Amino acid sequence: MSAVPPGPAASVADITAVDDAALRKAEAYIEEEEGAANKLPGFLGLFATLTAVAMSLFHLYSAYSIVPTHTLRAVHVAWVLFLSFLLFPIARRYRHRVMWWDWLMAFASIAVVAYMLNGGDDFFDRNTLPNPSDIALGLTLMVLVLEGMRRANGWIMPFVTVLFLVYALAGPWLPSPWTHKGYDPGRIVGHMYMTLEGIFGAAVDVSSSLIILFTIFGAVLQYSNAGKFFIDFSFSAMGGKPTGAGRTVVLASFLLGGPSGSGVATTVTLGSVAYPMLSRVGYEKNAAGGLLAAGGLGAIISPPVLGAAAFLIAEYLKISYLDVLLMAVIPTLLFYLALFLMVEIDARKYGMADIKFEKIAGVWELTREYWFHFASLVSIVVFMLMGFSPVLSVFWATMLAIATSFLHRDCALLPRDLLSSPTGFWRELRDSRLTRALAGGSIGMLNVGTTCAGAGMIVGVVTLTGLGLKFSSIILAYAGGSLLLTAIYTSLIVWIVGLAVPVTASYIICAVIAAPALIKLGVPDFAAHMFIFYYAVLSEVSPPTALSPFAAAAITGGDPYKTTLQSWKYTMPAFLLPFMFVLDPAGHGLLLMGSIDKLETADWSSIALVALTAAVGISALAGACQGWLFKRTPPLERLALTAAGLMLVYPSGFADVAGFGLVALVLLLQWLRRSSRPAVAP
Repeated sequence: MSAVPPGPAASVADITAVDDAALRKAEAYIEEEEGAANKLPGFLGLFATLTAVAMSLFHLYSAYSIVPTHTLRAVHVAWVLFLSFLLFPIARRYRHRVMWWDWLMAFASIAVVAYMLNGGDDFFDRNTLPNPSDIALGLTLMVLVLEGMRRANGWIMPFVTVLFLVYALAGPWLPSPWTHKGYDPGRIVGHMYMTLEGIFGAAVDVSSSLIILFTIFGAVLQYSNAGKFFIDFSFSAMGGKPTGAGRTVVLASFLLGGPSGSGVATTVTLGSVAYPMLSRVGYEKNAAGGLLAAGGLGAIISPPVLGAAAFLIAEYLKISYLDVLLMAVIPTLLFYLALFLMVEIDARKYGMADIKFEKIAGVWELTREYWFHFASLVSIVVFMLMGFSPVLSVFWATMLAIATSFLHRDCALLPRDLLSSPTGFWRELRDSRLTRALAGGSIGMLNVGTTCAGAGMIVGVVTLTGLGLKFSSIILAYAGGSLLLTAIYTSLIVWIVGLAVPVTASYIICAVIAAPALIKLGVPDFAAHMFIFYYAVLSEVSPPTALSPFAAAAITGGDPYKTTLQSWKYTMPAFLLPFMFVLDPAGHGLLLMGSIDKLETADWSSIALVALTAAVGISALAGACQGWLFKRTPPLERLALTAAGLMLVYPSGFADVAGFGLVALVLLLQWLRRSSRPAVAP
């Protein structure tokens, strides 16, 4: 990485110009995560858009009114599959058109769900002894879910799901300790199709009641230009200093990622405007891409939305989503602390240049004009603190975002002159930002919706066969009862599963097969699930599913795998943090004890101490990863910082004292060399 010499002041337009071909390549990685959607022309496009709008309106209605649980889940799955078969082609050569088999599968999705709802209580009562019609339609639904998942997410997740189904069938022929009595196809179909523990289980419950509402909320913010405001605000607040470019990425990734919850989308959105600035101050292509991917990764762990898996934590643990947000506060602050430290070190290590902007509004000017976007961002938490349920909170936050968009002409979701031309009313409404936001909210969650339906089959197999208890027993046996080894094995399992499947699926699978091992050793359930969640998130920067770094590399023109290694460098300090959740009761303080109710009796001095210990440990690891603190760290100092970081992550009084001592020693050595002139890293 070579420093770029200071040049003339640049306008925002100059700084934020990224080659269109790079953006198209980056968009391909979004399609890899969210599916390669058709762009349908004419009437077909209008029909798909209106169907997606109707889906969003139905779910907004269900948030405010009362829709029976089994009805909501079933209708949600039908709608997700119907749109998936219209918008995701069976193969790339059939893109941008709807073939006869797409219509067949789309209407078959409606038919199998209609049969289920028409059956009433009798349908659910015969789940252990389904009749031939039940089995035929249940198998049809399972095949449709697998195909919908394949279209939206690729081959790996359906393949993994089929392996679990084969496990349910082949139980008697498997070697110990994997053996079980086995289940015939009718029993498996009955469990998957005719109960609320298979396809229509907890994952679809969360998808139908929370995830889609949050994607609608995120789409409303996007189309009301909130994303543009957050980027401009970050440029204005952080621009001008050598560390300003890196700081801008960190702040903007938090503001953009908070409402979106998508790592790849945040990486691409931010990278398209921030990379030229990073390049100008001295970041080489791979390092810039690594920083952008690390910032995008923060979107999945940042309140108020987090990633889709966070909603599942609330469902599995039967706790409020506000409790999940609470648990994420300190880890999120520590994650961004690590990123801030990394970019601060970058500026000193590489002798980066200042960059000035000619055409950018001031922070206060932007805030005065677009303040309502901040109100929309925090409104979800405010509503939950007022006592609203998470579903109602996001519903009213969406209504607030729609209403406040009209406070500025550039943000209004409907044209102000909508009613001035009766003949053009419907055309204006169809083409409005509000219509596109409602359609985008439903379309944007189809990949997650199909994943949740498919993951329901995996969870169904686990509950039917008792695989979760078997798997946790195997982990404990290999670990010899050691909590440290169990945590290491669990993190490796989650990471390996995450290499093949998306974050949401990785969390669902590991929550039911790996979390019980940690819980058996006395780890509270909330800490075990947050540990698994954080390591599932790591899959976003781990090949072969390293979509965020690959998307960033497409924008910067860097090497995808070198960019992935750089993103690991930027995120590694924060991802040792989850071990503090599980290795000692003091670490539960980082999750604020997992509940608002417990905070009333919490030991705040203990929470402050463990947070400080984590912050110092992360700072030491950041210095070790960079090979630089205030000055270049020789090998012995780098080794000392690594040891200090690991000691401060591992909870014990002696380790903490030794860790703080090593950090103090390195700081003293750096201070003693303070008179030497700093050198720019090669």
